[in-house]
Amino acid sequence: MYFDIKVIVSRRVISMPAVTIRNLSDETHRALRVRAAHHGRSTEAEIRDIIEAAVRPSERVKLGSLLAVIGRDADLSNHDVEALQQNRDKAPAEPMTFE
Repeated sequence: MYFDIKVIVSRRVISMPAVTIRNLSDETHRALRVRAAHHGRSTEAEIRDIIEAAVRPSERVKLGSLLAVIGRDADLSNHDVEALQQNRDKAPAEPMTFE
């Protein structure tokens, strides 16, 4: 089975990532077609939904919580964090230019 998704924007063709699934059994392909029909969509859309559901986190990961976990895993103390804050470069960042 081969899927290649293309989007046409302003007369240009932008290729999306494509996945080829080889050696898919007839039974599995048939089950995917039945499942897709049950959900009222194409087999390709059904496969895309299955893959997205499999890799999507069960809940939204919040950046602050993730950073706190990283800090705990690194065994950083409040003293360590204060030392990092005191020693960081406090000069303002240069604005970005596009020239």
